Formats: sequence, structure tokens, C-alpha cells
Amino acid sequence: MILINLLPHREAARKLRREMFYAGLGASAAAGALISVGIWLWYGAQISNQQARNQVLATEIKKLEAQIKDIATLQEEIASLRARQQAVEDLQADRNMPVHLLNEMVRLLPDGVYLTNMKQTNDTVAMAGTAQSNERVSELLRNLAAGSPYITKPELIEIVAGNVNLGPKDSRRVYNYRMTVKLVRGTEAQKAAAAAAAASASALTPTGAASAAITSAAVAAMAPASAKK
Repeated sequence: MILINLLPHREAARKLRREMFYAGLGASAAAGALISVGIWLWYGAQISNQQARNQVLATEIKKLEAQIKDIATLQEEIASLRARQQAVEDLQADRNMPVHLLNEMVRLLPDGVYLTNMKQTNDTVAMAGTAQSNERVSELLRNLAAGSPYITKPELIEIVAGNVNLGPKDSRRVYNYRMTVKLVRGTEAQKAAAAAAAASASALTPTGAASAAITSAAVAAMAPASAKK
């Protein structure tokens, strides 16, 4: 007996495939939605963490800015204190400058040179006086240029010949001069003196070594002679 299937099996298979497709599509959509929600939640958590870190950084930056302001204020106070200290030291040095000036002028004035006027303006001193000759004025300039740690940069402004009446019938030719010098503060003079002393000591060191060598050679030469005696 032959059995013939008259049911629409192709339509049934097509319907089954359609249903399976829609089921797969719905499952894929659900899986995609779940993955999207998971990714969104993960990114949200990362953003929240980063915002929290940024907030912590902002707080710390504010603290550091406050500390930097305090440090800047302290540096300004230190600079102000140093400026005051330097001002006090300069005042103390300036207070002794007239004394050093007079002492140095007494020591450096050559014979035949006289001071008649002296005026100080800041660190510049204008001097006027009388000398017996031009050579005396030149000697004074040399002494001022190299003979004192407290006086520097002597500059001759003018020198004018004149006569001085010593009596009714006696007159002598003199030379009236004007010059300026610069004063050096005591602290700067001490630094310059220390540098000069160090330079002279270093210059004398080879000489001292040579002297010691000569002395050693002399002792060695004298030793055989004393042995022969």
C-alpha cells in the first residue's frame, strides 16, 4: 500500500525555520542589550572613579597652592630681612668710612701736598688743595690709586698754577688742584684684602718650596764636610 503525504510539509519547515530565525534574532537582541548595559555600567563606574580621582587631585592641588603661597610669602620675608641686614651692615660700614678716609689721607699725603677742602657725596669724595709742584700731585694720585684698600679710582679734575704771598716781598709759586676719589666700604675692602692675601700666599708658595730645597741642598753639602773634619 502506498502512503502519500498530502500535508504542506514545505510550509511547515519554512515556518519552523522562520520561528527559529526570529527566536535567534530575539536572543541576539537580548544578548546585545545585556552587553550594552554591561558596557554602559562599566564605563559609568570608570567615569565615577576618574571623577573621584580628579576631585582628590583638585583638593591636593589647592593644598599645594596654599603651601606655595606660604613659601612665596616666606621667601619675600627672608628677602626683606636680608635687605634690612644688608642695609644695617652698609650703615655700619658707611659710619666708619670718614674715619678710614681721614686715616688714609694722613698716611698717603706726600710731603709738600696740603688739603684745603673735602666734601663727600655718597661714595664720591671731592678734594681740593695746594701742592708745591706737579710731581707732588702725581705722587698723591699714585698713592691714592694703589696705596689704600678704602680709596679707589682717583681722578684729577684740574690743576692750576698760582702764587702764595709769604710776606710783603716774598711769594712762592704753588699748584692748586681738584680731584675726586671713590670710597670702598669696609666689607668690600676686607674681601679685597683677603683676596690679595690669598693671591700673595699662593704666589709665595713656590718660593717657599724653592727655599726649602735650597736649604736641604745646603745641609746635604755641609754634611760630608763635617764628616771629613
